[in-house]
Amino acid sequence: MPEHVTAAVLAEAPGRLVTQTLVLDEPAPDEVLVDVHFAGLCRSDLHEIEGIWPATCPTVLGHEASGVVRRVGDRVRSLRPGDHVVTCLSAYCGECRFCLDGRLTLCTGRGSMRERRTPVLTDADGRSVHPTAGIGAFATAMVVHERSLVRVPDSMPLAPAAVLGCAVVTGMSAVFRSAEVKPGSSVAVLGCGGIGIAAIQGARLAGAATIVAVDTDLARLEAARGFGATDVVDAKSSDVVAEVRDLTGGVDYSFEAIGYATTVEQSFAMLGPGGTATVLGLVPDSQPLTIAASELFVSEKRLQGSFMGSNRFPTDIPRYVRFYEQGRLNLDDMLSAFVGLDEINEGFDRMRDGGVTRVVVDVRRDR
Repeated sequence: MPEHVTAAVLAEAPGRLVTQTLVLDEPAPDEVLVDVHFAGLCRSDLHEIEGIWPATCPTVLGHEASGVVRRVGDRVRSLRPGDHVVTCLSAYCGECRFCLDGRLTLCTGRGSMRERRTPVLTDADGRSVHPTAGIGAFATAMVVHERSLVRVPDSMPLAPAAVLGCAVVTGMSAVFRSAEVKPGSSVAVLGCGGIGIAAIQGARLAGAATIVAVDTDLARLEAARGFGATDVVDAKSSDVVAEVRDLTGGVDYSFEAIGYATTVEQSFAMLGPGGTATVLGLVPDSQPLTIAASELFVSEKRLQGSFMGSNRFPTDIPRYVRFYEQGRLNLDDMLSAFVGLDEINEGFDRMRDGGVTRVVVDVRRDR
């Protein structure tokens, strides 16, 4: 039967989130009902709130979450009630040519998987409320497709597990899958938020000899050293490209984790011959890129995009859990602050102010 849930709703963009009571539909045969415990605040959520990225309003944002399965649809085979799970927005159909080729983030069947005969969320007047990415994690419960979830061990704490499904899988999988960073290489990461810190940790695990963190926030730069950066560059007080090149002679790999055309251009310019720049940030189409095109062939540089780190999250996330359990992946210190669902706007304000890696909503606080 449908049930009432509490959710943070974006009614219009730009705007603020408002806590409302919504009606959550029962799971369809391929869907799973999950009680949400924790949900990370992502910059892509902030882009929708601020109107930088298109939002389908009214909408329940949030795509990076952890929780416990309460009920499953008739055709669900990989999960059962009581399982601890993590969400990931790069759902996959498992049947298209990209899925069959192991490129799950390029799945062409993802949209059809989110089609339903009835809306999954409705307001008090019966109007449909859009769950972002088919997830809508800023709520006390959610109904999502089976292939938007992956089980994690019950021993994995649900708070750090929440950031696995976006920040961690995007940053670390970009290192391992998109760029294939080699041991002994040099790496620069532009932007030391959640995704950037995950990329720094991935580069450390991949055996990079030099890892340069670049940011305008001094607190983030100091934190980056603790996660594995060997050098830091303050982007406010220096020529970023010149300083990185002075440190490394030109890096083998760069990762842009901010989402601006200027930082993409910097990430390409700081490469050495044969280097690869990987763009992880959501750069608006209104910001065209300008690069030295001759360097694409004279120096064999590469500029590539990476959606969600080109991840294969059903196998990647369990591996990252193992890294965490072994003490090789530091998730706990990535959780800079916790807020309740009714404090979510303050959480986004903290993200705007800087100095944080990841703000997490404790959905069950005071409930």
